[in-house]
Amino acid sequence: MTLQTLRSGSLEADFEPAYGMICSSLRDRGEELLARRKGLEEYERSGATMGIPLLHPWANRLGGTAYVVGETAVIVTDARFDPNGLPIHGLLEAVRGWETVDAGEARLRAGKEVRGLAGFPFDHRIEVAATLSPDGLTLETTLTPRSGGVPVCFGHHPYLVLPGVPRAEWRIEAPVVEHLLLDERGIPTGEREPAGPLEGHLDDLFTVRDGPFVLSGGGRRLEVHFEQGYPYAQIFAPGNLDAVCFEPMTAPTDALRHSPPLAWPAEPFRSRFSVLVRR
Repeated sequence: MTLQTLRSGSLEADFEPAYGMICSSLRDRGEELLARRKGLEEYERSGATMGIPLLHPWANRLGGTAYVVGETAVIVTDARFDPNGLPIHGLLEAVRGWETVDAGEARLRAGKEVRGLAGFPFDHRIEVAATLSPDGLTLETTLTPRSGGVPVCFGHHPYLVLPGVPRAEWRIEAPVVEHLLLDERGIPTGEREPAGPLEGHLDDLFTVRDGPFVLSGGGRRLEVHFEQGYPYAQIFAPGNLDAVCFEPMTAPTDALRHSPPLAWPAEPFRSRFSVLVRR
């Protein structure tokens, strides 16, 4: 592992550039703000998510192992699969073998030329730039197609925690507009309803409006701002995990199989979100 640490004010953040620029730790005055779950070594081995990973070339699940984009038909075989046998959280080959582009005290950028993937045969370059300020962490992702249109379905999966605060005292706020209904496999049914109060254990997909997603308690407030390129969010707060995930997504779950948005060589796709720490 080649962890690199960014520092700004009371904040520190650890990154592994070679593995999709995963942020494995975000600390405020030494207190960890991310759930590290099975750890970085397990993430490197199997893709078990933790910290703030990039999910590429798709976030969440696909509704099956086959998809068609234009005249290109694809069968996904070399992927992670959920208990229902659905491909989940993209392809490990897309987030392995990245190279650092530039690095400084509070900024780090890495990327990869993604070519020849059987499960995603759309050649492109993907880069993530991390900037740490005294107020929080900003992640900017750029996808540059190398030839033809490239589906844009990636996302991130920040596992936020409030150290020293019982889970029952955590409070969630979210600028959600529509609730996209999911079937028993977690795949959108095509139906939508107005978003209501966020209650109970969550694993739900929403459209979003301007404003921060908030996890607060114990005198600390974590805000996730979807600043550019993320019109959808999966909120993941299950009962068996002391973490809350506000997942910025460029497209809804299973979009790769249903007319996904495309980026083109002359118009790279850029997105940005930030995790701010309020005390």
